[in-house]
Amino acid sequence: MSEAPEPVVLLDRPAPHVARLRIHRPDKRNAMDHAVRELLIAHLRELQADASVRALVLGGSGGTLSAGGDVPTMAGLSEEQARQRMQHGHLLCRLLAHARIPVVTAMEGISAGAVVGLALLGDHIVAGPGTRVLFPFLKLGLAPDWGQLLTLPRRVGIGPARRLLTAGMPVTGEEAHRIGLADELVPDDQVMDRAVAHAAALALLPLEAYGRMKMRLNHPSATLDDELSREEDDQAALLTGPEFAEGFAAFREKRAAKFTPDT
Repeated sequence: MSEAPEPVVLLDRPAPHVARLRIHRPDKRNAMDHAVRELLIAHLRELQADASVRALVLGGSGGTLSAGGDVPTMAGLSEEQARQRMQHGHLLCRLLAHARIPVVTAMEGISAGAVVGLALLGDHIVAGPGTRVLFPFLKLGLAPDWGQLLTLPRRVGIGPARRLLTAGMPVTGEEAHRIGLADELVPDDQVMDRAVAHAAALALLPLEAYGRMKMRLNHPSATLDDELSREEDDQAALLTGPEFAEGFAAFREKRAAKFTPDT
């Protein structure tokens, strides 16, 4: 009997309250095809319903995050098929962007195209000197996708984003960190471990308060009045909720607050 093929996405729990998803197509430099997208979607839906998961790490196997979309699978599509492909990717984008838990990306090795879009939809990016970030869209006759014309300028500014998207050159880990594309720069062999450690630290935060903060950062108010109204709604819910009760008790007792459930 032949062995079952390895899954193209690996799911594990590398630290308490932390789930990790790693793209696993080593023969394709972890390029993302329909099967990868579908399994990422399925896992994200499962993790949404798992209250024990309080942070997520996104990465790749073998020291490479991902070479981006699987280019040969893009050729020869009808318009309907092209739209279906984009809608499938957008479902994944929305699941990741709307996750109320912290999402940390381990940007190891090659990080190109679509997976950069996923990283930018998360909360924290760890890179190494050997990281190479690529935006290959214009070279392929395509416009940037997976939200990057919104998320990349938010991170680095419109001018730097335009330069990155048009230059066609890989961005080194050092440069990514310098311009704010990456949040941390660590030695290459520590990128994944640092991403897991940071996710584990974020998992200790009050999840409801973090989620509300995250949603407001990702969807800024149009006016001060709008922001103050949202702020009122959030604080009214939080001041009367269990996280503030624990935070206040810890404040009175001069101890660290414990927001995670007992396991």
